Amino acid sequence: MTNSNPIGLFDSGIGGTSIWREIHSLLPNESTVYLADSKNAPYGQKSKDEIIHLSCKNTEFLLNKNAKLIVVACNTATTNAIKELRSKYDIPFIGIEPAIKPAANQSQTHTIGVLATKGTLTSELFSKSVLNYPNTKIIEQIGYGLVPLIEQGKQDSVETLNLLESFLTPMIKANIDYLVLGCSHYPYLIPQIKKILPSHIKIIDSGEAVARQTKSVLNEKIGFNSNSKPFTDFYINANSLVLKNILNGPFTIIEMDF
Repeated sequence: MTNSNPIGLFDSGIGGTSIWREIHSLLPNESTVYLADSKNAPYGQKSKDEIIHLSCKNTEFLLNKNAKLIVVACNTATTNAIKELRSKYDIPFIGIEPAIKPAANQSQTHTIGVLATKGTLTSELFSKSVLNYPNTKIIEQIGYGLVPLIEQGKQDSVETLNLLESFLTPMIKANIDYLVLGCSHYPYLIPQIKKILPSHIKIIDSGEAVARQTKSVLNEKIGFNSNSKPFTDFYINANSLVLKNILNGPFTIIEMDF
């Protein structure tokens, strides 16, 4: 079974490129179309209805680009909108959720930290996930201001480091041994986070798991690209400079009014 159409991905901005990297690494022969809705970032402070509206709009854009499956490369959009997307559109969706399960199952201190957006931490889906781990203390922290800083290309700034320190210090004091990154933007903060966390605290994000799930869905339901040269297109509805800098490669980046 083969299918030469591209994999579609969308996020509230450039953060979902961390998910795209994992998919591209695992499936280098697949074409991909990535949509960065940076104009509307961050999603984490928006209402559920707004997030659903934007997610539908993004989905329709990717369907117009002939996507064969869509990766919702945004925790906030997944936790607030994927149920509606799956009921409305006849295409497989792969979502991204905070990787609580591996952290909780492997924690020796039975205490883990979750750094995520307000939209993710206050969602019904996240609340239900937490209930599955009654024996694990889960310390939740909203990453106020982090997404805008990353969207401005300031992930390595002192301002970002100070903000992270204020969020992570209480978690360290609470004896976490795993930190779950619950936003696809946050893997770009790992170098800064490692400056703050003691070396025994492990950092987990969802990128590899999403890539493996994408491969599984292609294998079981859709088919791989086997008969055409793969392409990668990035679309963004804001200034593309930060996206160019973070990708740091010879990719096609299209600025558009969307």
